[in-house]
Amino acid sequence: SIDWYNPQGEKIVSGQRVVVQKEGVRSRLTIYNANVEDAGIYRCQATDAKGQTQEATVVLEIYQKLTFRDIVSPQEFRQGEDAEVVCRVTSSPAPVVSWLYRNEEVTTIPDNRFAVLANNNLQILNINKSDEGVYRCEGRVEARGEIDFRDIIVIVNVPPAIILLQKSFNATADRGEAITLFCRATGSPPPEISWYRNGKLIEENEKYVLRGSNTQLTIRDIKNIDAGPYICNAKNKAGNDKKQTFLQVFVQPQIIQLKNETTFENGKATLICEAEGEPVPEITWKRAIDGMTFSEGDKSPDGRIEVKGQHGKSSLHIKDVKLSDSGRYDCEAASRIGGHQKSMYLDIEYAPTFVSNQTVYYSWEGNPINISCEVLANPSASVQWKRGKLVLPVKNTTHLKTYSTGRKLILEIAPTSDSDFGRYNCTATNRIGTRYQEYTLGQADVPSNPYGVRVLELSQTTAKVSFNKPDSHGGVPIHHYQTAGGSLSVGRCTSTVSKWIATAMVVLSNLEPNTTYEIKVAAVNGKGQGEYSKIEIFQTLPVREPSPPSIHGQPESGKSFKLSITKQDDGGAPILEYIVKYRSVSISVNICF
Repeated sequence: SIDWYNPQGEKIVSGQRVVVQKEGVRSRLTIYNANVEDAGIYRCQATDAKGQTQEATVVLEIYQKLTFRDIVSPQEFRQGEDAEVVCRVTSSPAPVVSWLYRNEEVTTIPDNRFAVLANNNLQILNINKSDEGVYRCEGRVEARGEIDFRDIIVIVNVPPAIILLQKSFNATADRGEAITLFCRATGSPPPEISWYRNGKLIEENEKYVLRGSNTQLTIRDIKNIDAGPYICNAKNKAGNDKKQTFLQVFVQPQIIQLKNETTFENGKATLICEAEGEPVPEITWKRAIDGMTFSEGDKSPDGRIEVKGQHGKSSLHIKDVKLSDSGRYDCEAASRIGGHQKSMYLDIEYAPTFVSNQTVYYSWEGNPINISCEVLANPSASVQWKRGKLVLPVKNTTHLKTYSTGRKLILEIAPTSDSDFGRYNCTATNRIGTRYQEYTLGQADVPSNPYGVRVLELSQTTAKVSFNKPDSHGGVPIHHYQTAGGSLSVGRCTSTVSKWIATAMVVLSNLEPNTTYEIKVAAVNGKGQGEYSKIEIFQTLPVREPSPPSIHGQPESGKSFKLSITKQDDGGAPILEYIVKYRSVSISVNICF
């Protein structure tokens, strides 16, 4: 028998493409549609009846024309990487492969980045955008003069590179403003741009508008919450790039905490003003009563008031609180964007205080008098008049009454006996405390006598007399002073002068010249007239010649001349007549030539 074995040592069995035919003592192996894979050493083995074998070999060579297999075009690479442009070309015998770029064989290009590898692929080290183009892969079988080629497009993809025209943007909130953020990117192919905020993709809606292939992001109706970083992301098949731009939103100052406070006298108070805004506003306090201002770190001259603050919050501390600290306080928050002001009120509670310093009153039986108790208190106080433990007025009494007018509680007393005189108590109470003030109702008396009566000026008909007021007015005001006196003739009073005066000075007129007079003074109050002072005696001046008159005149029409006489001292008696003397006066005139 005769058997055939393929180059792999496998016994060949007839099939559709490979057929073994026996022709007597001969055997034929036929291979249809032979290809390169069929090449190799084939073995023919003959075996006789005794099992002895002999064999012979046949070398099969298959010549293949130039063939390009699975050529891919374009072939894409990332800029900066080492590229290998693949060109699979086969033939039998093996082809000679060369590469051309811009009609020039790459091995002749003075750039050591280009090399043809053992597998006939083209290697380009650190490929860049300028290497992009059409490369020709050319195969030759010189023994047959066969040549063929394939053009392969090489594309170099460039990773995105973002260009931010501005790294930060400023806007002001709550003014209806809109702002546009810009982001441009280079790269090949052109990158796709997207925006992110807080890790979330920004999509176009009422708030955001995207234009220019997403290179422009417009944020409408800026609010404080829009502040912060925005991420621009650029992506293509070569990679991606991202950069951050920051939106700073300025917010007008807004006071968010300020309330009225209440404290008590001599206690402590803390006024708090908190404001928000961007940038953080500075806070200033102003006391309305005197216009004094306080900023962070300030202290009042007396050290009682101090301002402390941090990051938009200010506290005004007051210790040893005084009543003068009460009232309106203005808090102003200001920044370069604007300002905001609000007011609060500090209410100081204090125990009752009594306004009037008069605690002693005088009256007499049958004379009604009002004793006033005026009270200041916060909160308002309840006020009572007491005598001992009794609250006034006592039932079934008509000469004691109380009534209110404003902040005053009036005690009206119409004394009927000595028992109505003495001490009375005004008591005022609120939740801070109780205070009382004692008043005394004394019995009034007539004034004591004036003293020190003396004559200051004398003339023929007048005398100016002064005196010292009484040391005691008797408990009630002096209404006026009563003077009494008259002229003395042969040691007795022949006439009387009586006069009411309000001051410690009296001018006596219509007196007789060269006459002796006496005068005394008494003080009068509501209770009555007191005793007279000691008598003062004086004598008027005698009559004398009048002093020369003072005259002046002016000419009138014709030969008339009007003469005016100024009134002068008459010497103590009426002027009866004026004697006028006049004469002509000649005037000599010297003329010189």
